[in-house]
Amino acid sequence: TDPAYGWGEQCWERFGEHPAQVFHEWNTARHAQDAVATPGKRPYTRDELEDLFDCADDRVLRIRQAGAKGWIPAFRTATIMKVAYAWGLRRNEVRCLDLVDIATNPRAPQFGNAGIIYVRHGKAMRGSPPKRRSVLTVPEFDWAVECLRQWTDQVRPLYAPARSTWLWPSERGTAAIAADSLSRAFNEVKREAGLDDDLDFHSLRRSYVTHLIEAGYDAFFIQQQVGHEHASTTSIYTGLSPDYRARVVDGAIHRMAAAAMTTSKEY
Repeated sequence: TDPAYGWGEQCWERFGEHPAQVFHEWNTARHAQDAVATPGKRPYTRDELEDLFDCADDRVLRIRQAGAKGWIPAFRTATIMKVAYAWGLRRNEVRCLDLVDIATNPRAPQFGNAGIIYVRHGKAMRGSPPKRRSVLTVPEFDWAVECLRQWTDQVRPLYAPARSTWLWPSERGTAAIAADSLSRAFNEVKREAGLDDDLDFHSLRRSYVTHLIEAGYDAFFIQQQVGHEHASTTSIYTGLSPDYRARVVDGAIHRMAAAAMTTSKEY
């Protein structure tokens, strides 16, 4: 109905009627997550992810070689970042994980004890309790299984009291790492890696969605993995690389050319 397109005049001339706008700002619901559409909120590129994770690992080595005690919290931060990306988890979902939330997948024994992650603190709808879901480990991120195993088997026992069941215990061990503490630690790594300020912790989840789509996973499967009620929400997270889109177009051209050749031979 925008006058710039001229559709109203064309319809009036041809049919004696014209379209009228029925949806306005005052009679439609606002999107609950306007921030997702902010231009700076995007997935990390693969190079940026590599820089981010390398920087987190380097911090661990640097602190440990200096003989400081902070290498275990730094290791914890590095592993949380990798787990959030490899399973597409929100900040609160990953920080509230418990040891019992990591389980085997009988259909994927190659992932050992980390074939499934059970999310018990998923984002809740208004007035509803947290949503639960199970996230399957996928082959594209099998490297993260070893990272998680190294934390649970080798590093975490040096840090957490025996009675603690939190996967990422706080310094006192009586609770999970606080959201603010996790955000501060993450931002320190991000700044040291020299990445854009708009690339936040949630961008790890955007990267997960994007990279699964680029790997050819079914859109509904990805929607279930990340716990989105609507496919449109998943699409907002997607930021496909130019290389991937070029491959899609190239594949479509080849399929069309092959179909044309088949048709010409039939005639």
